[in-house]
Amino acid sequence: MTIAVFTLSLLGAMALGMPIAFALIVCGVALMSQLDIFDAQIVAQNIINGADSFPLMAVPFFMLAGEVMNTGGLSRRIVNVALAVVGHIKGGLGYVAILAACILSALSGSAVADAAALSALLIPMMTKAGHDKATSGGLIAAAGIIGPIIPPSIGFVIFGVVGGVSITKLFLAGIFPGILIGLSLCVAWWWKVRNETIEPPPRQSLRQILHAIIDGAWALGLPFIIIFGLKFGVFTPTEAAVVVAVYALFVATCIYRELKWNQLLPVFIRAALTTSVVMLLVAAALVSSWLITVSEIATQIVDMLRPFMGNQTLLMIAIMVIVVIVGTALDMTPTILILTPVLMPIIKAAGIDPVYFGVLFIVNNSIGLITPPVGVVLNVVAGVARIPMADLIKAAWPFMWAEIVILFLMVLFPSLVMVPAKWFG
Repeated sequence: MTIAVFTLSLLGAMALGMPIAFALIVCGVALMSQLDIFDAQIVAQNIINGADSFPLMAVPFFMLAGEVMNTGGLSRRIVNVALAVVGHIKGGLGYVAILAACILSALSGSAVADAAALSALLIPMMTKAGHDKATSGGLIAAAGIIGPIIPPSIGFVIFGVVGGVSITKLFLAGIFPGILIGLSLCVAWWWKVRNETIEPPPRQSLRQILHAIIDGAWALGLPFIIIFGLKFGVFTPTEAAVVVAVYALFVATCIYRELKWNQLLPVFIRAALTTSVVMLLVAAALVSSWLITVSEIATQIVDMLRPFMGNQTLLMIAIMVIVVIVGTALDMTPTILILTPVLMPIIKAAGIDPVYFGVLFIVNNSIGLITPPVGVVLNVVAGVARIPMADLIKAAWPFMWAEIVILFLMVLFPSLVMVPAKWFG
């Protein structure tokens, strides 16, 4: 009965057009009423406690870093480096998009920010070169979702806080899966353009390549600073977010000097607005999370999935299918907040490594960012590049399937995640 109340109240509030944060609170209140323990003070206290978390301080700084990099020229220089290195290959601009997405993901941790920057910079170039506009947008949307996988990652921060999992371990375990996703997109793009006769940009000289690398060195150095700092314990993930934001501000204002002082206020306002949405969601989710524990919904779901508990692979496949379905209707943050408290007891009961599960869970949720009808990254690319949504969805399918194949390969072969995680860790 409690599962029915939880599901129907949440979906019913969303169906009425209620924002996800308020739908989560309504869901919590409905559960409290059903259990006859309603108390407005408990609701208020859980909302306050939901936002009162030191690791969550990383979120506003990562948001700020993404805004600064897009405005201050760091994103453009990364694209220039990728263009100099792989732009001359057949279909080179597509490989530029994938390589630039991988590098950008190691800077901002936001799929939306990365996809917006790449769409604005590369889709006009790809269209001018002769590539189909929708196909270019589909590739960039699919590449943009690498942002929450390769550290730093806002998704890993939220999952780590809600699930009680080490954020540092999640960050380091996400590096190789993110690279695998990028390689799968390279294969899909190669298959797509294998018969095209579009002339790629000319090969750049060694001097031009070195110039591009030197020009982008300040931006390219940041991922190494983050990985080194996390691996050797120089700073925590929260402190890493501050390092990223301060470093990006310093480079954009003092080195590249493309971010003027009078532009800082709008940049801070945009970062604050985006952060407020995420933090309200996190705060509201603690109400339903607390009630999921009190009402023993997780225990009931464990009992439902008990037939799969004896086989970790079958259990992971069942969970991944559920998350894929949920990801078509919900954005990444609410999916993490709603499903993590439900799924973590199941994962622990089955003896699955929480870090391994966390990586696959975030990869799955990232793919959800390009699955219709919600597909936040699809909406961003469609808006920036002015591509009809129907065309963009159709063009993104081949790239999305390539990413889904990698997801299920990681389910079947956990060593693809855990062995590299031990190398980096």
